[in-house]
Amino acid sequence: MSSGKGGELIPSSSELDLDRPNIEDYLPSGSSIHEPLGKLRLCDLLDISPTLTEAAGAIVDDSFTRCFKSNPPEPWNWNVYLFPLWCCGVVIRYLILFPVRVIVLTVGWIIFLSCFIPVHLLLKGHDKLQKNMERALVELICSFFVASWTGVINYHGPRPSMRPKQVFVANHTSMIDFIILEQMSSFAVIMQKHPGWVGLLQSTILESVGCIWFNRTEAKDRETVTKKLREHSQGVDNNPLLIFPEGTCVNNQYSVMFKKGAFELGCTICPIAIKYNKIFVDAFWNSRKQSFTMHLLQLMTSWAVVCDVWYLEPQNLRPDETPIAFAERVRDIISVRAGLKKVPWDGYLKYSRPSPKHRERK
Repeated sequence: MSSGKGGELIPSSSELDLDRPNIEDYLPSGSSIHEPLGKLRLCDLLDISPTLTEAAGAIVDDSFTRCFKSNPPEPWNWNVYLFPLWCCGVVIRYLILFPVRVIVLTVGWIIFLSCFIPVHLLLKGHDKLQKNMERALVELICSFFVASWTGVINYHGPRPSMRPKQVFVANHTSMIDFIILEQMSSFAVIMQKHPGWVGLLQSTILESVGCIWFNRTEAKDRETVTKKLREHSQGVDNNPLLIFPEGTCVNNQYSVMFKKGAFELGCTICPIAIKYNKIFVDAFWNSRKQSFTMHLLQLMTSWAVVCDVWYLEPQNLRPDETPIAFAERVRDIISVRAGLKKVPWDGYLKYSRPSPKHRERK
């Protein structure tokens, strides 16, 4: 990592290579396609011409990595008339709004913890009352979080209700997606296990509302989560399941492939489309370059977080429709409503590269 102008961190070429997909990973294997002899295939052509290989790799790289890039706003403080206004805005945001928002969030945590701890410890044995109060308190602290960003959230469509055998799925831009949805209705979210204070909240407070955590690098975790999903979706009194089937944060301009796990449960799928307005701040969280704490500070020092949420019509698996086709149909619905561009990439390639043996087979 090197420093550029203005102290901006510029990733090195080795770091960029981690995000750059290998063109060979997207080429069909020779064993999967039977071509007549003498017919030139794309992989043969790329083997012959290094120039074509580089060109094709650049196309794949651009199509994939642009899904995970935050586009900085165009500078507007470019003359002597606008620069003083920009300076006034910085003073207001950092010296007035930010301290007020910190106080709001601190008061929220004091109220939440002073109520949650007694409820969690003293109401054991009164499961129904305890669950209802914990749900209300989690919704309350999420509302304080949204208030600390001066969140302007517009909800469209009927509010989610607790019913068995239904799963809510949404496009994923940041961890704040969960906070924005949770303040309106209590969900049990399926999420990657995080370190630090976020992981502490996951293992204590959020587990009380039925949230399920996993580690994407552990194959055993996937089997355990699938079992928990099936059990949770059958419960009448359980919070509705919320799943982000993209499996990673995308920059709210594109949608990557949906994982099929949520669509194999035999449940009604309720799509949710989330669209952020970037007029004041870009809500995309790039977890590889920014901690969640710094992401929250970025939101709390902006003017406001503006967002639209659409609760869309529930969908069911059609006769002779595969879970993969079902997932693509739901992705189409969400992408159209949120104005996202669909791309045919697996979001997990952002985190892990295929093994050398897999590449060799390709």
